[in-house]
Amino acid sequence: MKGFCALLSMLIAAAPVAAQQGSARFDYVAYAAEAEPRELPPGHFANPVLPGFRPDPSIVKVGQDFYLVTSTFAWFPGIPVYHSRDLVNWRQIGNAIDRPEMLDFSGLALDRGVFAPTIEYHDGTYYILNTCVGCSDNFMLTAKDPVGPWSGPHWLSFGGIDPSIYFENGRAWIVNNDAPPGKPEYDGHRALWLQEIDLATYKMKGPRHLLVDKGVDPSTKPIWAEGPHIYKVDGWYYLSAAEGGTADQHAQTIYRARTLTGPYTPGPVNPILTQRDLPDDRPNPVQATGHADFVKLDDGSWWAVFLATRPFRGQETLLGRETFLLPVTWKDGWPSILPPRTPLPASVARPKLPASRGEARDWREEFDAPKLTDDWLMLRTPKGAPWWRIANGSLTLDARPVAAGALAQPSYIGKRMRHAEASWTTRVAFDPKGASDRAGLLAVADENHLMFVGLEGDKLVVRRRISKDEPENGVTIASVPRGGASEVELKLSFDKGVAQADWRPVGETAWRSIARNIDVSRLATIHAGLFMGLVVGPHAASGTP
Repeated sequence: MKGFCALLSMLIAAAPVAAQQGSARFDYVAYAAEAEPRELPPGHFANPVLPGFRPDPSIVKVGQDFYLVTSTFAWFPGIPVYHSRDLVNWRQIGNAIDRPEMLDFSGLALDRGVFAPTIEYHDGTYYILNTCVGCSDNFMLTAKDPVGPWSGPHWLSFGGIDPSIYFENGRAWIVNNDAPPGKPEYDGHRALWLQEIDLATYKMKGPRHLLVDKGVDPSTKPIWAEGPHIYKVDGWYYLSAAEGGTADQHAQTIYRARTLTGPYTPGPVNPILTQRDLPDDRPNPVQATGHADFVKLDDGSWWAVFLATRPFRGQETLLGRETFLLPVTWKDGWPSILPPRTPLPASVARPKLPASRGEARDWREEFDAPKLTDDWLMLRTPKGAPWWRIANGSLTLDARPVAAGALAQPSYIGKRMRHAEASWTTRVAFDPKGASDRAGLLAVADENHLMFVGLEGDKLVVRRRISKDEPENGVTIASVPRGGASEVELKLSFDKGVAQADWRPVGETAWRSIARNIDVSRLATIHAGLFMGLVVGPHAASGTP
């Protein structure tokens, strides 16, 4: 297990039976998908293959193994690394950013931090390239094993975002998004650049080559050409890049050239993936498709991983941008993921690969191991004295005076919500000493869009924050007396844009309502900066109204 989990294991100590004053004890956290999975044709899979907040996927094949990374922004640990042998079922094997000294996210908004990592393998070494927005610039990590440990950041001397690396004939090249060669002509006017890198020194060398300015059709003023990757197929260099921004106008484009440095010509059919050309009122829409990466299988077939969203209304989803998988078809020397005006299919024939084990649909964390699994997240980089402990089958969080929506690190850990209809339950022991002391479940879209359910003072409350203009802990929208109970079970349920909060004293079986029909549509990704989805888990705080 990586540095994050090692950090947790160092904190193990005997825990008392009851929660200490100023701390909250959580005996379990459980997650359940409430909707039944739909039945699929034999040999098919349903997208997304990595549901929930797992955007900007990049993939590499090494032997029979596939490895994939996604963005985490200012969450810690960062850049999860996933493994699969069948492209459909994935399991997290670690985090590339797993030591606090690697990157400092202190004071950052959650939509800053690590953007759009790419992963590659060459000559016995794994490479991750990434951009840390707000905490420096572009960097490279290296490892001999994708499980880790990964090196500290090797900082790279170029601007822009979304770097990826291409290897050929003993040389390495970086392609990335950056400012255009002249003054930008409009908002979102970007360019794609290529430059060689010396991997012995991590220094850029030689001239920068302009590959694309604006996008496929400059006359339409395309925005945000980004996420570029280069592949060589049958003597052609193919450049694939996203375009249109990461909302409902998102798309994937393709170019090719006879030489690595260009000139690159757009394909005859562009984009090669989008859903922006479909009616808004279509059933079960998938939106924002793009930011793709390709992988070739041993049988010669090609596949693409990409991000997309599953809105419940308009562009609203609580799940964020998720990782999808589709086959790539080739015709007349050009790849395509989906033809124009084609809805993303409800199911897809599986790759011809032996099945591997994936994530459990539901889970229950009993805190009975000395370490947390790699998919637990906290807000920003941990600093100072640890505020969490795992021992005797429970998680203890110190109730510190740090608000849930502060640009700091509140006492909180969470996991990604992966289904539009899902519930979270926990048992918490906490004895509030003041009216502003609280402990319970916290759902975070970003620091300005969150919801808390739990014990607070002499009540059980629901707090919601849907604007930076509201208090950092949100506004109380419902409360009921707790009747002296200091150890309770909580249940927070989501059904698309509506939630409900329930509680019961420990030992009882019937749930009691705190609030029903809670509007959580403002926690949707489209309202919370476009980048992330809900992360939910235990939280404790004191002295913060």
